[in-house]
Amino acid sequence: MTTTETRPTASGPTQPKLGLVGTLRWLWRQLTSMRTALFLLLILSVAAVPGSIFPQRSINAGRVTDYLDKHKTVGPWLDRFGFFDVFSSPWFAAIYLLLIVSLLGCVIPRMRIHYRSLRSPIPKVPARLGRLAASADEEIDAAPAEVIAAARTALGRRRYRLREDDLPADGPLELSAEGGRLRETGNLLFHLSLVIVIISVAMGSLLGWRGDVIVPEKSDFASTMTRYDTLDPGPWVDLEKITPWTLTMNKLDVSFEENVPADSPQYGQPRSFTAQVTTTDGAGGKATDQQISVNHPLKIGGSNVYLLGNGYAPKVVVRDAKGKVLYDDATPFLPQDNNYRSVGAIKVTGASPQQYGFFGLFLPSVAFDDVQGPYSTFPDLKEPALVLGMYEGNLFPGGRPQSVFSLDTSEMKQVMATNGQPLRMMIRPGETIQLPGGRGSITLEAVPRWAGLSVRTDPGKVPALVGAMLGLIGLVMSMVLRRRRIFLRVTPTDAGGSRVQIGALAKGDDPRLQLAVDELLGTLRASTSGATYPVQDKKAGPR
Repeated sequence: MTTTETRPTASGPTQPKLGLVGTLRWLWRQLTSMRTALFLLLILSVAAVPGSIFPQRSINAGRVTDYLDKHKTVGPWLDRFGFFDVFSSPWFAAIYLLLIVSLLGCVIPRMRIHYRSLRSPIPKVPARLGRLAASADEEIDAAPAEVIAAARTALGRRRYRLREDDLPADGPLELSAEGGRLRETGNLLFHLSLVIVIISVAMGSLLGWRGDVIVPEKSDFASTMTRYDTLDPGPWVDLEKITPWTLTMNKLDVSFEENVPADSPQYGQPRSFTAQVTTTDGAGGKATDQQISVNHPLKIGGSNVYLLGNGYAPKVVVRDAKGKVLYDDATPFLPQDNNYRSVGAIKVTGASPQQYGFFGLFLPSVAFDDVQGPYSTFPDLKEPALVLGMYEGNLFPGGRPQSVFSLDTSEMKQVMATNGQPLRMMIRPGETIQLPGGRGSITLEAVPRWAGLSVRTDPGKVPALVGAMLGLIGLVMSMVLRRRRIFLRVTPTDAGGSRVQIGALAKGDDPRLQLAVDELLGTLRASTSGATYPVQDKKAGPR
């Protein structure tokens, strides 16, 4: 089967027409060019932009649902094209794979060529050294053998590879040297590191997983699929094979700056966060007391446990009119400012016939203002209070996911006080307030803290770090090293000295090439302790 055929043109001569094999070869050459690799890298960065603009299901499914409800026309189309699952969409994966193939197809052939180049011999000395990019021609008052020996020592000290040809005894002595071959090695190492980093990131995305959970003090957590508040597994992760372990949040030590004036910007600033925990790795494992702090994660079950946030989780008890407990739990509230003014929602699903929903603020150091109402003056527990309103109805309309810190009141009705105004309650620790209309009571028993833990498993993290380090090394090598060839010819003179001719070439632009030649000549002059004399050129005069 032939890969080309000819066709006549208007000018007469025939031109080759590519067949199937020739077309495939042309496409492969285009794909594996460095220009295409850079273009695909640009496309990949542009393709990642929608992931930061639109909400992603893997991060917050509730926001995606809200977006689809608000944008009835464009939302479904965006969903069809995968704009809410950008990093797991087929088109993003296609760009990713094409980039990897392009880089590998570009780097691997260059590695073969470079390997052959490393093993190839150094060229012989050219006939006319004065025509090279940098050159020098002088006489030294020393024997040719002494000059060649000094040149061999000087170039060898600079890690040049040497080639010295055997010439007639009465003829000139020649020496070829080549340095900076590792510059191309560094260039290839840098491009190979890009492949390693890209594959490592893909491996972390496919085989890694992340789970976030809020754990109040004096409570337990077991690393199982159902216990995480949010869980983002990779497509190839088998959640049933997650290594089980347990953690007990004994205490969360938090300190704030208060040994400064109250008007100082440092007043109330956090100083330390440390979680004291007890862990058990696997079934029947030994309980171990450990601690987690900022930038010092806990390693357990092949995962890293990070301390990302903290706040307060008021322990609230809700009873019905007969005193039956409907709700008894520590409910996390989310801080909104540096003084830990926190918002949250208490969802009493056990109430009947209508479910109860409380919303409002927790203030660790409550104060009042005529404009902004209740607020917090300090992040630590000095005058804690819980300020709440109340709704009743259906807490979860349509079964849609929602944030634990807010209420969906679309199918709920606000509860009014006896004066006809919306119910507002301020509860301090130990207080019990009766709910209007015989709905029961609510009690604030205590105010424990909560710790936000992020459990992450990323098998691509270490390979990505190795790839980044290799890339840094390769970049330094390609920027520092210079690919040069230096040729030396030493001819004996009638006066018993030597005529030294030096020529040099560089791969690419090398503004210091002539300086390197001059430095070598100066080294030869100093090593042989011989005087130098410029060689007369009949046309150009003395050099």
